[in-house]
Amino acid sequence: MKTTIACALIIVLLGGICPHRAEARPEEPLLEGRIVLSGAWALYPMTVRWAEEFQKIHPKVKFDIGAGGAGKGMADCLSGAVDIGMVSREIYVEEIKRGAWWVSVTKDAVVPTVNENNPVLDVLLKKGVAREALIRIYMTGEIKTWGELTDGAVSSPIQVYTRSDACGAAQAWAKYLGGAQEDLLGVGVYGDPGLAEAVRQDLNGIGYNNINYAYDTKTKKQVEGITVLPIDVNADSIITEDEDFYLDRDGITDAIADGRYPSPPARDLHFVCHGRPDQEVVREFLRWVLTDGQQYVPESGYINLTDEKIKAQLEEAGATVELK
Repeated sequence: MKTTIACALIIVLLGGICPHRAEARPEEPLLEGRIVLSGAWALYPMTVRWAEEFQKIHPKVKFDIGAGGAGKGMADCLSGAVDIGMVSREIYVEEIKRGAWWVSVTKDAVVPTVNENNPVLDVLLKKGVAREALIRIYMTGEIKTWGELTDGAVSSPIQVYTRSDACGAAQAWAKYLGGAQEDLLGVGVYGDPGLAEAVRQDLNGIGYNNINYAYDTKTKKQVEGITVLPIDVNADSIITEDEDFYLDRDGITDAIADGRYPSPPARDLHFVCHGRPDQEVVREFLRWVLTDGQQYVPESGYINLTDEKIKAQLEEAGATVELK
């Protein structure tokens, strides 16, 4: 079903025919060229994987992929510095007016993190932290110690960390808390890896990361030194069995896919071009990502978009498609 819909999307938006297998067909010449991408840390690992797999089919295609935040990806795209911007937030009206054209390619989420030796970790894992408490930590600064957060006697101060770069992770996290990135309190740290490291080095630290920087890509377990903080979605001060899905990457991605993890901070991730791409190599890469490339999404720690989401994109583009 997904292949059928994705094929229709590219036929409408990019042109071309959807192949039925991943290999380049022998009667067709191999693609050549260079594709430059920059942007969201959230999309960086998935894009690297896609590029590696695409090059197995088209070894003469070269990739130049750089992270730096969703803001950089959009700016580079609109200025013509890159072929594709990786953007992990919604596309703004003013960006569309400037020529931003995009396709959603996968989904992930932002998760709160604390140091694995946090002084009240046992309580946090049992009770979780409700959205209202996170607002009082990140937006108003009312909660200043771990004891205040857990109704205990611990006086250790909460050291809040946030992102210093314009990024989708910070915007998704702020949106969940009712604000914008500039409203978030805390010490600014550049990039996903930097924020994870800041919390890892600070016993009292709290931060947030895209899931592929909170979980190890090989073991699928939480990254050594940090612990993902459960969100008490219904604010009942207990993490029940159906809310206890943070232990490994498979658990959190399943929860994102079926809606148990809130949205935001779960969100779609996009490839953005300055207008519909006219380079054959870029069009073919986008077509492949939305068809054969989707097989690499779950094993890379991301979530496939639903057929309904792809259909909605088609309808938004002025096309219709029947789900079969």
